[in-house]
Amino acid sequence: MEENRLIEKSKQGDEEAFGLLVQKYKTKVFNLAYSFTRDRETADDLAQEVFIKVYYALERFKFQSGLGTWLYRIAVNHFKDYLRKHAKERHVSIDALGREISSSLSEDEIKKKEKAQEAADRKKLLHQALQSLPEKYQVILTLRDIQGHSYEEIAGFLKLSAGTVDSRLHRARKMLRKKIAPFLSQEGGNHEM
Repeated sequence: MEENRLIEKSKQGDEEAFGLLVQKYKTKVFNLAYSFTRDRETADDLAQEVFIKVYYALERFKFQSGLGTWLYRIAVNHFKDYLRKHAKERHVSIDALGREISSSLSEDEIKKKEKAQEAADRKKLLHQALQSLPEKYQVILTLRDIQGHSYEEIAGFLKLSAGTVDSRLHRARKMLRKKIAPFLSQEGGNHEM
């Protein structure tokens, strides 16, 4: 069934039609939530909350943009609210990245485990550095560099011009590089970012 028809039926209270809309967008909304939180349970909860908001707000959807753009705008705003409310919980020391390697492992297993741990540590470091940025830069980096949305899509989600998206993205990347650079130099090498 065509999306606009599903929207109309959902507005009239057809739960099956709304369920089809949820099916279409649930993975994208979950992935976006996970990009912000890095926690599957929290991302799942946030995605469900977004769809509850969408259900109650659907009556106000006027077909002036695509449903995906409108839904993403609701999702981004909801995630920004979540980040604001949980800002204190997010500030974990970047230096607190410990390692546990069992002495009973072979040398090859130890090397593999060390490499896997280093990759996980780098990912965690990057995520913590991202979370330490001001919210508007977190959002822009998440939407572009993690989610892969185009400048035009991001401009639609955030109600900004493409030029503003471009300049914020440039500033955000610069800020992120600055936060991560000291840790990369500690590892003993030049790393491209």
